[in-house]
Amino acid sequence: MWAMSAAGCRWVGVAGAVAVAAGGWVAGTLPARDPWGLWVPHGPGVTVAAGVVAYLGLTLLVAAWWGYGRAGASVRHTLATLGWWTAPMLLAPPLYSADVYSYVAQGAMVLEGHDVYGAGPSVLDPAGLGGDAAASVGGNWTDTPAPYGPVFLVLARVVTWVTGGTIVPAVLGMRLIAVAALALTVWALRRLGRSSPGGEGGALWLGALNPLLLLHVVGGMHNDGLMIALMLAGVVLARRGDWVLGSVLVGLAMMVKSPAAVALLFIGVIVGRAASGRPLAHRVVKGLLGPGVVAGAVAVAATLLAGTGFGWLRTQSVAGSIHTALSVTSDLGLALGELAHLVLSTDPDPVKAAVQRLGLAAALALIAHLAWRCAHGRLDPVHALGLALAALVALSPMVQPWYLLWGVVTVAAATGARDGRAVRVLAVLSAALVYETAPSGSTPAYGFALAAVVCVASVLLLRREASAAGEPGRVPGPRAAERDEARTP
Repeated sequence: MWAMSAAGCRWVGVAGAVAVAAGGWVAGTLPARDPWGLWVPHGPGVTVAAGVVAYLGLTLLVAAWWGYGRAGASVRHTLATLGWWTAPMLLAPPLYSADVYSYVAQGAMVLEGHDVYGAGPSVLDPAGLGGDAAASVGGNWTDTPAPYGPVFLVLARVVTWVTGGTIVPAVLGMRLIAVAALALTVWALRRLGRSSPGGEGGALWLGALNPLLLLHVVGGMHNDGLMIALMLAGVVLARRGDWVLGSVLVGLAMMVKSPAAVALLFIGVIVGRAASGRPLAHRVVKGLLGPGVVAGAVAVAATLLAGTGFGWLRTQSVAGSIHTALSVTSDLGLALGELAHLVLSTDPDPVKAAVQRLGLAAALALIAHLAWRCAHGRLDPVHALGLALAALVALSPMVQPWYLLWGVVTVAAATGARDGRAVRVLAVLSAALVYETAPSGSTPAYGFALAAVVCVASVLLLRREASAAGEPGRVPGPRAAERDEARTP
């Protein structure tokens, strides 16, 4: 497999993507009700068989991605491969997550005038607009207010209005937004990747062709894809010297999901560096305040125009109330809280909350340190932004597998998959975390076991390849300059 050509890896990946999509038609995250009768449940035996097919397809896709990175494909070939791997998932039901049903239901809430930041989808009439989506929302989110910004809620409202809330076209409408986000991400990766050590090909391999992105942005339609796309596009413009428009795009990204705000700090570093001929005080003030003021103005304007209110300011911590096993700080806080309860008979919740806050404080300290290194010219701002986002995810009170993409895509843009330890870790985690969630959106225990096996296998494979090549810091990644474009099929 590892000696296979780029074309061979492409078709193995296509077979994997087709199997993932085909399995998803039966074992995916199907709606509770589908009036069209397309996405309906089947018997347990068929469902289990479809789940096995989806997992086998996922394995083919991951193996093809890893092998493709060693094949040295051209940029044009990589873009075509991305299209081939994406196409089978376009008409599939939601894969690996039920979040898209929340998006549609929240769009219906906005359309009907409900306070989306004060209530959950359960307020919708089961027989009315968005009722089928609300019935399909995962249990944790049925009564949970939206943690998303007004820009995304307006998009969800438009999709719900255009489709009348009918479940199949509404989901496909949200997938159209996800595919548009992928296209914008590719645009940004190519432009940022040109100045990276690995070039455009490496950036596209790690940042766009990544199975974690394909499954959770295209398959699962997570709005993290749109946040990443707008944020990276803003960074592209800032690197070109148009930091005002770049900050506008980051402001829009913040109004999808708030973690995009981290990018403002590093755009500020870019602004400060560009004003190198000015006094230090001028550079610091302009860098620290300029992007933030612009993005803040965008946030206020977007909120007023959307008419959803400023409730998003108080719902940013909503997700942290839901425990996820991938959050180190939540796991540690829970363990310490239970220990305190056993020894001191105290309430475990305040202990868990304190550990979560300490984790966020540590993340902020790391982000500040990375910005300081950038300001002193010791680190590229885009690379530092990727590391900062990865640190934020690692120390967040709630972590989902696709959150890793915040850092992965940004690091890919900065390094082109050619930067030693950080890239190796992100590549291995990308390959492993796709197994953590089942096609149905559940997180079974065997998913964590499979992820652990893939982690170990990937590390061993990297060590063997590095030893054979005499390059201990190398990870796979297309090398566009090393292949003749004419060889592209």
